Amino acid sequence: MLPKKKEHPEEKSGLHPRNKHRKRYDFQQLIKSSPELRPYVRVNEFRDESIDFFNPEAVKALNKALLKQYYGIGYWDIPKNYLCPPIPGRADYLHYVADLLGSMQPDGQKNKVPRGPQIKVLDVGVGANCVYPIIGNREYGWSFIGADIDPVSIASAQKIVDKNLSLQGQIECRWQPNPKHIFQGILKQDERIDLSICNPPFHASSAEAQSGSVRKLRNLKQKSIAKPVLNFGGQSNELWCEGGESRFIGNMIQESKQFAGSCLWFSTLVSKSAHLKEAYKALQAVGAVEVKTIPMSQGNKTSRMVAWTFLTPEQQKSWVQTRWKESS
Repeated sequence: MLPKKKEHPEEKSGLHPRNKHRKRYDFQQLIKSSPELRPYVRVNEFRDESIDFFNPEAVKALNKALLKQYYGIGYWDIPKNYLCPPIPGRADYLHYVADLLGSMQPDGQKNKVPRGPQIKVLDVGVGANCVYPIIGNREYGWSFIGADIDPVSIASAQKIVDKNLSLQGQIECRWQPNPKHIFQGILKQDERIDLSICNPPFHASSAEAQSGSVRKLRNLKQKSIAKPVLNFGGQSNELWCEGGESRFIGNMIQESKQFAGSCLWFSTLVSKSAHLKEAYKALQAVGAVEVKTIPMSQGNKTSRMVAWTFLTPEQQKSWVQTRWKESS
C-alpha cells in the first residue's frame, strides 16, 4: 500500500513575505528553465516530485535552476566540494537586512527599501557560490564587495560575475590575504559601505563539523551513518574556524570598531542562541550605539540576525540623506 500523499501548506510562512521561495518548488517549471535538473527529479514515497537532498549534484542542479528562473543567472557553478547553500535561507537574510535599511528612511519614505547601486554591501565570506551578492543585486540593485580568505572561492565567484552580463560592474571580488582579519585589508581608506553581512563558520573544528553532519543525516534518514556526504558541500574555512561561530563573531565585532565610521550597519547571522550573550557583551565593550536582533525561521531551523551601528541617530540621518539620494 502506498503511503498517503503528504499534505503541505500553501506557503512556507516562516520565510520573509518578499521571499520568492515561499511556495513549494514547481519542479516542472524549474526543469523548463534548466533542463539539466531533470535527471535528479523523482516522485518520492509521498507521491511528491522532489530531488534527493542527500545528493550534492542534485542540490547543485536545483540551485542552478532556482538562480536561473528567479534571478536570471545564466551561468552558475562551484568547484567540487565547495559550499552549495540553500537559496531560500540566503534570500531571507537579504530581505531582513533590506527591511533594516528601509527603517532608516525619512518619514515620507519610511520602511521603503532603498534600491540601486549606491547602496554598497560587503559580504564577509562570499564563498565560491557568490549567492548573497547575486540575490541582493538582482532583488534590490545593490552593489557588492565579496570578500574571502580562499583564492579558489574568489576565482569562482569572479567567474560567475564575469559570465553574467547583469552582474558585471555590480560585484567586486576581493581576496583577504590575512585570515585573522575581516575588514582590515578589504575596506579601503575612506571607503564607505552601507551594510556588512556575514554567515560565519558554524563549527569550532573539523571533527565537530563531521560529527554535526553525521548527527543531522542520522536524524533525517533515521538510520546509522558512519561517514557523512556533505549534501551542501563545504571547505574547511566555510564550515569551521578556531573557536567556532562565537569567537568569529567576537573577532568581527572587535574589528568593526576600527571601521566605526565606514559602515552604517554591521550584521551577522547567529545560528546558536547560546552565542547571543557573548555577542551582546562584546558589542557593549566596543561601544555600539544601537543593536538590533531580528529572528529568522526556515522550516524547522530557527536563526537570527544581529546588527549593530556605531553611528548616533543624527549621524545615521545624515548618512541616509547624503548617500541614498538616488534611491527609489
